[in-house]
Amino acid sequence: MGIAYLNGELLPLEEARISPLDRGFLFADGIYEVIPAYSGVLFRLDEHLERLEHSLREIQLDNPHTRPQWKKILQSVIEKNGGGNISVYLQITRGAPAKRDHAYPEHCAPTVFAMTNPIATPAADTPDTCEGVAVITMDDIRWARCDIKSIALLPNVMMRQHAVQQGSAEAILIRDGFATEGSATNFFIVSNGVVVTPPKSHLILPGITRDLTVELCQENGIAIEEREVTEIELKKADEIWLSSSTKEIVPVVTLNGNSVGNGEPGEIWKSVAHLYVHYKRKLCGEA
Repeated sequence: MGIAYLNGELLPLEEARISPLDRGFLFADGIYEVIPAYSGVLFRLDEHLERLEHSLREIQLDNPHTRPQWKKILQSVIEKNGGGNISVYLQITRGAPAKRDHAYPEHCAPTVFAMTNPIATPAADTPDTCEGVAVITMDDIRWARCDIKSIALLPNVMMRQHAVQQGSAEAILIRDGFATEGSATNFFIVSNGVVVTPPKSHLILPGITRDLTVELCQENGIAIEEREVTEIELKKADEIWLSSSTKEIVPVVTLNGNSVGNGEPGEIWKSVAHLYVHYKRKLCGEA
């Protein structure tokens, strides 16, 4: 099952234990990050730690470590699990006070937990043979602070499960006539040769892969706009992509059972996928 990190100790995952009074268990009072590592090299670590710091500030939870300390902790977990291409799941909760109470406890040490999972070969690694995925749309039933990477994920879990039960890989969420993001992803559309993705706000998670995709488009002369996307635009898009740290950039070929474009991964997606893979390999010393 691998080696986990829990409150300063590296130990077999099956031996990791927390108190039933932990506020993450009782209230989902905590935040998390998922950070990929390729060939053992943490990918966009500063950007992930910046987002972690934002989430901690927004829930008024002190950061238990400095960035150099985080890097040392995360690197040790990667090394103990054999390196390679893996993702690190990092979770910080407000800890386990002596009694259950809704108000934030004083002088309570946070619970810090990390574990790893293997990364499957992303679609972007094989853009010329990728088949793409099916997606549905659903009403966005979540709270209004989606910019916080909270462990309170039940609405996301319910919507993702509904998508799976419909034979789809993901649900793109609709709020007041506008598409916000996927249940566990950001998204992009291509319309008339222009890539479009919703702007950062409290209604979406500021995705690390989303930001990198925007950068790659801007640096390579691919027209891109950050603006709201209507549900109608989404349904008429020539291309739709999903993005996340572990899935990278994935083309959508059907939406609600209807073909997106010609029903195959689009040419602009293929171009960006090649750029993404080159960036990743260069960053990790594989280019």
